[in-house]
Amino acid sequence: MGIEDYGGGQTAQADVLVVTTNDVPGHQVTQVIGEVFGLTVRSRHLGSQIGAGLKSMIGGELKGLTKTLVETRNQAMERLVEQARARGANAVLTMRFDVTDASDVGTEVCAYGTAVVISRT
Repeated sequence: MGIEDYGGGQTAQADVLVVTTNDVPGHQVTQVIGEVFGLTVRSRHLGSQIGAGLKSMIGGELKGLTKTLVETRNQAMERLVEQARARGANAVLTMRFDVTDASDVGTEVCAYGTAVVISRT
């Protein structure tokens, strides 16, 4: 797996800008739409669980679980963007991720932020 398998984020052509900051330099917020979120829950793959158990005994990165978490975060972010777009936003400010164990059956990942309309100043 290459480094591209461990990353995420947006392309330069994204129509809804997502940032972790409270503002976007060179832009002003013209409308606050409100909170948006993208949520997904992924179950754990039996093979990766067994591999993770063995790997945890000797140490090292759990690459299968890392890749699954990256895919899960990316899916949550895609859903966040879809919701923001559907509500008329062109940006999401203060985006964050929240990751929780979902009753020992999987991992819940929620991407959330504030949907806004911004324009260049």
